[in-house]
Amino acid sequence: MNIYYHSEYDIDLGVLNRLHPFDGRKFSKIHREISGLPGINLKKPEGPVSVDIINQFANELLQRILSSKRYILTALGMPHIPLIPFSVIDRRVLLPMRWAVQGTIEASKAAVEGVNCWNLSGGYHHASPGSAEGFCVYNDIGIAFETLSKNGEITSNDRVLIIDVDAHHGNGNAHTFLENDHVVILDVYNDDIYPQSEFTKKRVNFPVPLHTGTLGDAYMGALNSALDQLNDDFRLSFVIAGSDVLASDKLGGFKLSVEEVYKRDALICERLKALSTSFVFLVGGGYSKQSAEAMIKSISNLYRT
Repeated sequence: MNIYYHSEYDIDLGVLNRLHPFDGRKFSKIHREISGLPGINLKKPEGPVSVDIINQFANELLQRILSSKRYILTALGMPHIPLIPFSVIDRRVLLPMRWAVQGTIEASKAAVEGVNCWNLSGGYHHASPGSAEGFCVYNDIGIAFETLSKNGEITSNDRVLIIDVDAHHGNGNAHTFLENDHVVILDVYNDDIYPQSEFTKKRVNFPVPLHTGTLGDAYMGALNSALDQLNDDFRLSFVIAGSDVLASDKLGGFKLSVEEVYKRDALICERLKALSTSFVFLVGGGYSKQSAEAMIKSISNLYRT
């Protein structure tokens, strides 16, 4: 398995980190713990994705407002902060996200060549060509899909699978691929929380809406039933492995343990191997101090896949 990481992945606003529960420095924590694994195939993205590539994906309105500090802070779930210039937000938040997008692009290219991958960031499933929200500014799966399509690395007839096990519904991915029936989406999400977007929920091919307080056994049972419905003709698969399903998470509402997050990821890996599809795991959301721990456990047990 290729594991993609760069030291620029960390999102750090200093004392302003207290304004949001997201641990933007968990990426380096994960890297420190897994870098000593024997035989690990660690890859560095060649650089942040270019603004030109982002603009090719974004519509005209989004292109204009991505340079608005007020808009970006709203998308990040943070209050407007007059004294901080946009350049600081760009350097400390948006640039790390652009590095992560490049990691997803490179991981996707490796996956279509048959190499399973894990990007230690990314999974920005609330962003779309027309919107940034939910701490997601660039839709890395959409940008990777578009890049591979333009390069001829996937064709219009290739089927692509997105398995989204972040606690929140991936409205951005659903909107991005609203008219593309070659992209199949399986989404396990808390139906009681953000985002309450019914039209994007209808786009999901295999919806698994659960409720606040769902325990690990019920979660795993529902996920397993959905995975059993998948067939075996996918050219490429993405997994948004959000750790916000943890009981300690402030925003997700589910009640899984660290061990159950690992079992979730192992179940998905097992199913994708049975389907003979190469995959890219993405870290997704996670808003508790156990987020990094859960990802470390999953990667440490699955990196030989």
